[in-house]
Amino acid sequence: MAEGPAGLTVRRLAELSGTSASAVYSLFGDKWGLVEAMFNEGFRRLSQRFAELRPTSDPAADLLALGQAFRAGALANPHLYDLMFGCPFPEFHPAEPNATAALGTFTALVAGVQRCLDAGLLGGGDAMQLALFLFGQVHGLTGLELNGWLGPREQADRLWDLAMRVTFEGLRAEAPGSRASRPQRRGERVGRRTARRP
Repeated sequence: MAEGPAGLTVRRLAELSGTSASAVYSLFGDKWGLVEAMFNEGFRRLSQRFAELRPTSDPAADLLALGQAFRAGALANPHLYDLMFGCPFPEFHPAEPNATAALGTFTALVAGVQRCLDAGLLGGGDAMQLALFLFGQVHGLTGLELNGWLGPREQADRLWDLAMRVTFEGLRAEAPGSRASRPQRRGERVGRRTARRP
């Protein structure tokens, strides 16, 4: 629907689907049953995107790939993204099993962060804390892009690359033995490692 989740009504959906409101009610019970189904579908699609990513020997690249998959899902389904992570319906509270399933997608991010910690590529906290921080970064960038603040796609790509590189390198600086964590000697050039894009 062009109006987004806030414009959703059972009657409107029935009209767009070429069916009757009673048929929609028989499937979903009421408007909130329909909203819950859409909420679940959004997270099902996100889970599928994550599942399609195959682990490589580069944990950093794999972690960045999760962020790009999250971004791609939001750009492909902005209204679902709003329902999943925004608050278009303040009255809507997903049932506990469905909320738990939604949080399940977060475990993929935690696992990706843990792989980077195990490889000595990140430092400064445990996997859950770092995953929450990274989610905040990606969620913020996604919201800005969806609202047009990052400009055309090519410019948005550059800003995403910059933000992810700076964020990752900042976290990597806390890792034991990281070059970035050592004082720089005079004349020494600090190398920059850029994780490859998926």
